[in-house]
Amino acid sequence: MSTKLKGIAASNGIAIAQAYTLTEPDLSFEKKNVSNSVQEISRLNVALQQSKNELTTIKNKVEETMGSEEAEVFEAHITMLSDPELIGAIENEINSDKVNAEEALTNQTNHFISVFESMDDNDYMKQRAADVADIQKRVMGHLLGVDLPNAALIESTSIVIARDLTPSDTAQLNRKYVKGFITDVGGRTSHSAIMSRTLEIPAVVGSETATSTIKTGDMVIIDGINGEAIVNPSQTEIENYKQKQIDFEKQRSLWKKLKSEPSISADGKHFTIGANIGTPDDVRAVQDNGGEAVGLMRSEFLYMDSSDLPTEEEQFQAYKEVVTNMNGKQVVIRTMDIGGDKHLDYLPLPEEMNPFLGYRAIRISLDKQDIFRTQLRALIRASEFGKLAIMFPMIATVNEFKQAKGIFEEEKSKLIEQGVPVSTNIEVGMMMEIPAAALIADKLAKYVDFFSIGTNDLIQYTFAADRGNERVSYLYQPYNPSLLKLIKNTIDASHKEGKWTGMCGEMAGDQTAVPILIGLGLDEFSMSATSMLQTRALMHDLSSEECKKLASSALEAESNEEVIHLVNDFQKQNK
Repeated sequence: MSTKLKGIAASNGIAIAQAYTLTEPDLSFEKKNVSNSVQEISRLNVALQQSKNELTTIKNKVEETMGSEEAEVFEAHITMLSDPELIGAIENEINSDKVNAEEALTNQTNHFISVFESMDDNDYMKQRAADVADIQKRVMGHLLGVDLPNAALIESTSIVIARDLTPSDTAQLNRKYVKGFITDVGGRTSHSAIMSRTLEIPAVVGSETATSTIKTGDMVIIDGINGEAIVNPSQTEIENYKQKQIDFEKQRSLWKKLKSEPSISADGKHFTIGANIGTPDDVRAVQDNGGEAVGLMRSEFLYMDSSDLPTEEEQFQAYKEVVTNMNGKQVVIRTMDIGGDKHLDYLPLPEEMNPFLGYRAIRISLDKQDIFRTQLRALIRASEFGKLAIMFPMIATVNEFKQAKGIFEEEKSKLIEQGVPVSTNIEVGMMMEIPAAALIADKLAKYVDFFSIGTNDLIQYTFAADRGNERVSYLYQPYNPSLLKLIKNTIDASHKEGKWTGMCGEMAGDQTAVPILIGLGLDEFSMSATSMLQTRALMHDLSSEECKKLASSALEAESNEEVIHLVNDFQKQNK
């Protein structure tokens, strides 16, 4: 008899295949006293080098297939494996206590993990604890000669089952064999969910019980459209889903025909559909999927891929490449968003109890103006080669925006005085991701050229709930009326001043949210490149006037769940 699991639909599609469970290996060992510390440290160094080589291979593969931003975590792990404080502590224990490398590695890495984990409410430090745990397993595997779970070893058509998929797991998924995956944890904005959309394979996350329910070899159907999985389905269920699979592929083919079509509602209202990108290489995916703009380019990849602050010229060349290759379509580039979970080895930041609410993004830029001015000069120079817009992240007050805009104007004037060609119509806007700013959107709208709503942060700040924390994941509520009211306030304020509002959070490509956002009057939808054509197809079927009625009802609802029911009923009536 089949078993059904319910989770979160992370990436569209239907897959039917045998399960491949990524299970944790046995890394147990015996504590031993050693007489030759030099030999033991040599064993450690070999394992460290093997781990670095392995991570370098993974990092290079990720850069080629997914881009630089997704590869950043592996660079951090490689750096950690050379950290003199961590490695020195392990070597010192081997020397002083005459213990084997396995024991010293475990003791010292566990110490670092416990220190990081003890920092309450500090998500960045908890992520560092996870990073240390990850490298502990990798090095231990080499010391013991035990193979770690390796998705790259999958050589038959499979659906991957895991508690969660780490960056290194997803980097090694071979689309030739891996047809989808299901995890116990995660949400639509988790790393594994975003990667599944990049890879264009169906995925269900947050199922809670996948690893305890599904064994390697079980037949599994994964429905990434509705967020469901069926374990050991009947022949009838398999046949039904094979037809659904055929239907979905036909649907995907129809979406591809919309590549050159405008983004327009059934009653003639125009919108802009753009993509979120991390590097110049990502522009190709925007073009392949009919993107009308780049709604968000995360400029921090330039900083995180460098061993020192990138120069003005290095930044200029990168921005110029993106703007030029978009052939006159708008490119919105966000200024450096460092801090929170994004740190630079060469730019030490103060240790904070809660870095997500601390010294980050525009707060660093306004404090370290030499870095900010260098970036702005590079951006302003690149504006001559296309349609460039600049936005500032983490703006909380009117004064912050005015100060940032003032620095922009100063650098622009200097370049013009120097005879540097500069576009006369650079739009300057801000990310709307702090509730305090959304509440004074009417004041900010007088000074900005546009707003871009970053829902990933706006949601977690509105509900005071870290979206990566499983215990409070139920509070990640993108359709909650409280959030919708902040979005409406932002859009209405911009329109009153003759400005536009976009959205660059994952919610912009969420098919449940799109009808509401249309009804609220959102102008630009920016999302993963692979979600653009599906969203355009949905828009073609929707009446903006009917969506206004839906949005009005959603604003009066009491809960996230009630809004979902409203949208489901609306979509049934409009089929």
